[in-house]
Amino acid sequence: MSCGWGRSWMFAAAAVVTVFLLDVVVFARAKSFEDVRCKCICPPYRNITGHIYNRNFSQKDCNCLHVVEPMPVPGHDVEAYCLLCECKYEERSSNTIKVTIIIYLSVVGALLLYMLFLLLVDPLIRKHDPYTQPLHNEEDSEEMRPQAESSSQARGNTVLERVEGAQQRWKKQVQEQRKTVFDRHKLLS
Repeated sequence: MSCGWGRSWMFAAAAVVTVFLLDVVVFARAKSFEDVRCKCICPPYRNITGHIYNRNFSQKDCNCLHVVEPMPVPGHDVEAYCLLCECKYEERSSNTIKVTIIIYLSVVGALLLYMLFLLLVDPLIRKHDPYTQPLHNEEDSEEMRPQAESSSQARGNTVLERVEGAQQRWKKQVQEQRKTVFDRHKLLS
């Protein structure tokens, strides 16, 4: 029951992410971004609070007199106010940003599709594992091990079967270690 719930949860999460990615792409196409701007950071001056001004100007016009509008100080204080402001010309490439985001979203989408593929194919690949028996059935699992070993040695042609065989051997070693630890624990108690 929990396996079905987990799959439906994963499908819902993948659907939400897909809708979000589509929304981001549509938003990026709908709005045109400016690649240049002049940013002036003006600190507090007398009774006026500090403020940040952003305007689209060329590099030669990037100064306080052009960018700061409306001017918060009267005419005779403008020069003193503008000397305190720090104006920087900033340039960016929105096309590079868009391409980077598209590549990133494509990789994330491919990974999500791969995850969904694995979720659908995994039950078909997995077989019943005789080594997942609980510890209290040690006698039963001892009887099942020789059968599993003979069947795993008969196959082993594909990479998947070799990996599965290595996994089975590892599980067998872990089971033997658990048994040894619990036997020692029983001896000590």
